[in-house]
Amino acid sequence: MEISPVKSLLFDQLSYRANKQKIISSNIANINTPGYKTKELIFQNELEKVNKNDLKLKVTNAKHIAFDSLNIKQMGPLLREVDGLEEQNDGNNVNLDSQMGEMSKNQMIFSALQQSIKIDSRLLRSVIEASSKN
Repeated sequence: MEISPVKSLLFDQLSYRANKQKIISSNIANINTPGYKTKELIFQNELEKVNKNDLKLKVTNAKHIAFDSLNIKQMGPLLREVDGLEEQNDGNNVNLDSQMGEMSKNQMIFSALQQSIKIDSRLLRSVIEASSKN
């Protein structure tokens, strides 16, 4: 039984942000590696694929086309190399300034997610405490 569907989404997003932080850190660590290409973790593109297909099917009859919701649940972030970045003479295309900016943005979102989880937990605790007084 899931107590709060919001908390589940927040934890999923927190996990995504942690993985994104690892990728950004890897990019920064490889800034002097010849031929290294900047990588990014993308989740939004996967969601757009689902939205473009308008997969809002409701099966009310056995003859309807079934929608496999497992595919969406298994759909995760996509790791890919970033195209179109300026390369150095050694073929490396990591830009320290942009990576530090992405890291800072990711850390702020991560902190906001943590704060949201704390608030959701406090709300749940207050509901439980209020119900125990009755």
